[in-house]
Amino acid sequence: MNGGLRQTEFSVPHDWDGKTCGDFLKHSGVSRRLTAKLKRVPDGITLNGGHVRTVDVIHAGDVVSIKNIDESLLEPNGILTVPIVYEDEGVIVFDKPAGMPVHPSHKHRGDTLGNCFAAMFPTLTFRPLNRLDKDTSGLCAAAKSAYAANALTGNISKIYAAVTEGVPIPKPVGNPLIKWYERSEGYRIEAPIGRAADSVITRKVMADGQRAVTNYTVEKENGSFALLRISLETGRTHQIRVHFSSLGYPLAGDDFYGGSLAYCGRQALHCCEMRFVSPFGGEIFLTSKLPDDMIKIFDAEI
Repeated sequence: MNGGLRQTEFSVPHDWDGKTCGDFLKHSGVSRRLTAKLKRVPDGITLNGGHVRTVDVIHAGDVVSIKNIDESLLEPNGILTVPIVYEDEGVIVFDKPAGMPVHPSHKHRGDTLGNCFAAMFPTLTFRPLNRLDKDTSGLCAAAKSAYAANALTGNISKIYAAVTEGVPIPKPVGNPLIKWYERSEGYRIEAPIGRAADSVITRKVMADGQRAVTNYTVEKENGSFALLRISLETGRTHQIRVHFSSLGYPLAGDDFYGGSLAYCGRQALHCCEMRFVSPFGGEIFLTSKLPDDMIKIFDAEI
């Protein structure tokens, strides 16, 4: 067996003359899972440089080659379709819909953005550069290579749109951990966030939490709801949701942190702008329009 940069080759010995290619690969240590992935990759498995099926018979002296791909690649799901906002050699940016997880979990095995990516790029590892919650919509970038991931990690600027219940204008909140004040442009929240002791999911403002800073402006309001434009100086889990909930202004639809489902069926949070310098495409600026369910909150009878 010879291990090359792009493929691995197996020479067929005399005692495997007349056997099938699939059985030979299994005997050679190629897992059934990896074989199934290779069958979906162009020229993933070849015999003497040409096309071969796993049921085909091989002979002594033949060379069976497989492409070197990461066996941890996600299962592809070609049924999934997600709008693409931008793509170059190193990065792809999706406009992720609400309700779609970014990465598989025990509850979501094949319906994620990662599974969609795997169907588009069977030989590439899914490297998301910003992880949106399942019910958060908007721009979500993924690197196509380790090089692009290293170049872009921590270097992507994002703007979020959110709809809060009530209009969050700074006032005394009675919690010394929270600093909430007006700036020259908009408002600022500084409040440490940590994981609640009784949950692996829930976050809260707490003394031994990590530093978390949220800046925002109020773009539109009607007394009952406010549309905010938000930028983050830190990237804590559930940061936007926790900060506004802790102030008494949860996101509309965010029942996990005290919001109501009456006017929106999920947390009203959307990644609407993204800016970065691509190693291949130069300076990139992208936008995503506000989803209808967030727009309609202001049209509902209050």
